[in-house]
Amino acid sequence: MADYILRATAAQGQIRAFAATTRDLVEKARASHNTSPVATAALGRLLTGAAMMGVMMKGEDDLLTIKIQGDGPIEGLTVTADSKGDVKGYAFNPSVMLPPNAAGKLDVGGALGVGVLSVIKDIGLKEPYVGQTILVTGEIAEDLTYYFATSEQTPSSVALGVLMNKDNTVRQAGGFILQMMPGASEAVISQLEIRLKEITSVTKLLDVGNTPETILQYVLGDFGLEINDRIPARFYCNCSKERVEKALISVGKKEIQEMIDEGKPVEVNCHFCNQNYSFSVEELEAILKKAVR
Repeated sequence: MADYILRATAAQGQIRAFAATTRDLVEKARASHNTSPVATAALGRLLTGAAMMGVMMKGEDDLLTIKIQGDGPIEGLTVTADSKGDVKGYAFNPSVMLPPNAAGKLDVGGALGVGVLSVIKDIGLKEPYVGQTILVTGEIAEDLTYYFATSEQTPSSVALGVLMNKDNTVRQAGGFILQMMPGASEAVISQLEIRLKEITSVTKLLDVGNTPETILQYVLGDFGLEINDRIPARFYCNCSKERVEKALISVGKKEIQEMIDEGKPVEVNCHFCNQNYSFSVEELEAILKKAVR
């Protein structure tokens, strides 16, 4: 089943909902960055949340960036998503290893520790929108729920999960975001809270064969669920040798000349997808000529 995100409404527009299955994109991120199980879980949850938040944006060129910085051993995460279902990201310390938490699960909260979550939305205005909140638990779903409530004043329920195989590949990944729209009735809010208490784990639901459709039907079926859109999702980085070359031009003539003087090829790494780009001395000389112009 290829990854995708559903956009839906329920209770005559009083609830808006997003649900995603993201196993393939989280596995691609794991393979690209060679992440440890706890780093895979942390990065996978944030990639899933960001992919759903990305499709909430309206503009073709809108970009969302979520950064988490903490005092735990993983140090932080950075993820970028667009409005078309493309997402990319990395963990600052991808090889972090931790024992399971008290519940026997991967200790994402312990890996992140105490810190700050920042959401940056570049929606074509002069300045990007920046919302910042503290990490409530470091478990990411709760932190995004808190972000929506405090920074966007939107009561939300966020569920995110990554389930690993014994060989450390990704078995299941996905999640949902439910949001109450302005003017939602108390009756609808109370009824939804009762239903949400019945859900123990989104990865368990996926692992027994549920899809984003059946998960939303399970949670919102009694509210008159309407599925409006199905958007493919993927781990995708738009880096290229040409883009890296432009970045090298921008570092300045002096620095490029120093690289040439060393007489060795230069390797540049893309943080987001871990792709390496090599530039020979001859290529650096050509780049220097472009920088001189």
